[in-house]
Amino acid sequence: MIKLFITATDTDAGKTYVAQLITAALVQKNYQVAVYKPISAGCEIKHLADGIRLVNEDAQLLRQQANCGQSINEINPIAFQPAIAPHIAADLINVEIKLNDIMAGFENVIARGSDIVITEGAGGWRLPLGKGKFLSEFALQTKQQVILVVNMKLGCLNHAVLTYETILADGLECIGWVANCTEPMSYLDENIAELRSLIDSPLIAKLGFETDIKKAVSVIDLSSITELL
Repeated sequence: MIKLFITATDTDAGKTYVAQLITAALVQKNYQVAVYKPISAGCEIKHLADGIRLVNEDAQLLRQQANCGQSINEINPIAFQPAIAPHIAADLINVEIKLNDIMAGFENVIARGSDIVITEGAGGWRLPLGKGKFLSEFALQTKQQVILVVNMKLGCLNHAVLTYETILADGLECIGWVANCTEPMSYLDENIAELRSLIDSPLIAKLGFETDIKKAVSVIDLSSITELL
């Protein structure tokens, strides 16, 4: 089983979009793909078949592309209503975000026996959970392969290199990165070329924003993923 962790240079960098694309591309190749978004903030209260719960839009989007019949609760077990840092949202309702709970949710997903599990992180690599803990510790404990999404904008070179170096320093492998080009950037090609020289992992996609996921999957190079199977 391949365990992939999608992280990014910052929040709103395109993690969900990239996770959707990779999931859809792998499903098209007849792999069984399960998804996991352990923590979310910015959720709506919805009436579902299994009761009333907070539902995150990103988790719903991931569910649409996966093919293991997962519930929203399985995909996203820890959800908060306000669109703020999760550890602050947790403090507001006197809740502690525990690594053990994140691990337990992951084990539920792993138990499905899929070929690949794709986890979408929250925020950047060092997302605080509170009490000195970080979401990156979960990725480390579960020995996941990391894909880094770089939001191509002014300042991204510093953010990308620092994140990449920290992933390696934590003892994990970054098997690829994505240049997410959803806003205009001067000298875009030159910036991508610089990152290719600084990040010793393959560029697996250069993305604009194509709303049709089935069309967009053609630009994803899956070789660094499928060679692990």
